Amino acid sequence: MSLTPVPPIRKMENAVSLRVRAILAVGLAAVLVPAAAAVAAPKVSLQQRLAAALRSPALRSTHSGATVLDLETGATVYAADPGLSLLPASNEKLAVTYGALNELGPDYRIETDAVSDGAQDGDVWHGDLLLVGHGDPSLSKQGLAVLARQIRADGIRVVDGRVLADESFFDTRRTALGWKPSFYVNESPPLSALIVNRGWTGRKTTTQPALAAAQLFRAALVAAGVSVAGGPGLGTAPDDALPLAQLESPTVAELVRFMDRYSDNFTAEMLVKEVGAVSGSGGTTADGVGVITGLLQQIGVPLAGVRLVDGSGLSLLDRWTPAALADLLRSMWLDPDVHDELLASLPVAARTGTLAHRMLHTAAAGFVRAKTGTTDRSSALSGFVGDRFVFSVVQNGFPVPWTSARQAQDRFAAVLASAAH
Repeated sequence: MSLTPVPPIRKMENAVSLRVRAILAVGLAAVLVPAAAAVAAPKVSLQQRLAAALRSPALRSTHSGATVLDLETGATVYAADPGLSLLPASNEKLAVTYGALNELGPDYRIETDAVSDGAQDGDVWHGDLLLVGHGDPSLSKQGLAVLARQIRADGIRVVDGRVLADESFFDTRRTALGWKPSFYVNESPPLSALIVNRGWTGRKTTTQPALAAAQLFRAALVAAGVSVAGGPGLGTAPDDALPLAQLESPTVAELVRFMDRYSDNFTAEMLVKEVGAVSGSGGTTADGVGVITGLLQQIGVPLAGVRLVDGSGLSLLDRWTPAALADLLRSMWLDPDVHDELLASLPVAARTGTLAHRMLHTAAAGFVRAKTGTTDRSSALSGFVGDRFVFSVVQNGFPVPWTSARQAQDRFAAVLASAAH
């Protein structure tokens, strides 16, 4: 008996049926496998994302610390060696911001005066004129012209004495303890209670700022129509000297805004001495940081591992912990007397100051306000993420890789911004 062959049509149907079942099986697997994988994938926490943002092969974790606090409750959101004592760079200026706004007040203005112990006879002033500085970091040649015109308006056309500069409101130390020699002039003009145009003479920065101020004031008087018989010099105004003219600086709030937005070392150092002169024992850096350290103790900032030596953060002796910086920022946020001025002073990511070109096209843009810090040994970023978080990242190295450090900080801030939106 011979086998009956399968009709060709049945063979074709069987082949199609097999192919359809195979296609359906593959399609079903394609649908089910990703679904199963999605269910199985672990959720990445905010803490893990923040840790990943900071990770960089160029940075040593043993020389870096970071912390994030909830602004409302103060609870710790993230911490990585937050108590590590580190060089803060310009994050030091945050303490100066608090000290100046608290001790001097946001509306405080710094005076520059023209005085004399002489007397006027007609249009002649008999005696020396003294230009007395009280630490205005913004004093300019234009300001001296205003003073000179005031003296001319008093009917004085001749001064038969000299023009003397009085810088005794501060000490005469031109730098701060722990600065590298190269920081003098290159990172900050010489410190003085009387300095004009930040010491710039048109060709170089003077190392005798008070004497240069006397020379410029004498020239301003002559330009205003007041002849001066004697030359410029240095002196100290007597307590009973007569006021002849007065000029005021911008407010402390405006000075702080300039200092923080552009991380200006000179303004920071001058404000520290101003705090010392007004609220401490004298116009020295040590007196100023002493007053500010006392303020930090009063508001409960944890000072273990913290040491303030100057105002700018240039000193190699300065130390801060990320925990202390975050705590200081949160204390200022909660203080109605400094809150608004602090926020107005901090650079805004991708918008203003030292952050104008950072965090572009990220969730942090326009949302993060923070103080930067950069030296060859430290890179730092501390500030606010909306009204949700306060954070501090401080990274040290010898030297510190700036680009890698800033990229890590920017990633960190962007992760926080994404979580806060």
